[in-house]
Amino acid sequence: MGYSLDELKRPVVGIANTLVFIFINLQLLFRDQIVNSYRIIGAVNVYLLMALMGALALEVVHAATGASLGGNVELTGTDKDYVYFIYFSLTSLTTVGFGDITPKTDLGRTIASLMMLLGSGILAVPTGIVSAAFTARRVGREPTTRSCHECLSEGHEASAQFCRDCGAPLPRYQRD
Repeated sequence: MGYSLDELKRPVVGIANTLVFIFINLQLLFRDQIVNSYRIIGAVNVYLLMALMGALALEVVHAATGASLGGNVELTGTDKDYVYFIYFSLTSLTTVGFGDITPKTDLGRTIASLMMLLGSGILAVPTGIVSAAFTARRVGREPTTRSCHECLSEGHEASAQFCRDCGAPLPRYQRD
C-alpha cells in the first residue's frame, strides 16, 4: 500500500496534539493535593487520551507499513479503520486484550505492550493519589482516647459532641 506524505501527516499531528493535551492534563492533575471531581475527571481524561494516542500510533504504523492489526478485522485504508484502532487501543490499555484483533508487526506489538504497561500505571497513579489524600486527612486529626459511655466506641475527635457510632452525647474533652 503506497501512502503519501499527506496521509501520514494527519495521525502524526494527532499524536503530537495528544501528547500536548496529556502533558497539560498531567500538570493539572499533580498541581495540588486536593482530591475533587476535577482531578478524577482529569485522570479519566488522561486515560482516554492515552487510548487516542495509541490508536493514532497504530494508524501511523498501518500507513507506513501497510499492516498493523490482524485477526478478526479487515482494514481497508479508510476512515472506518479508525474504529478498529480505537477498539484495539482501549482493550490493550485496559489490559483486557480479547484476542479478536492482534498486532501483526513488531512495531505494533511494541505499541500494544507499552499501552498495557501505561494502562496499569495510569490506573495506579490516580488510585494512589486518592488513597494518599484520604490517609493524610485521617492522619491529620488529633488522636484522642475519648470513648462513648453507651457503646464504648473510641477515638472520637476532640471537637466531637456526639458519638459517631451510636449518636449518644460525649463527655467534654479535657486537654492535659
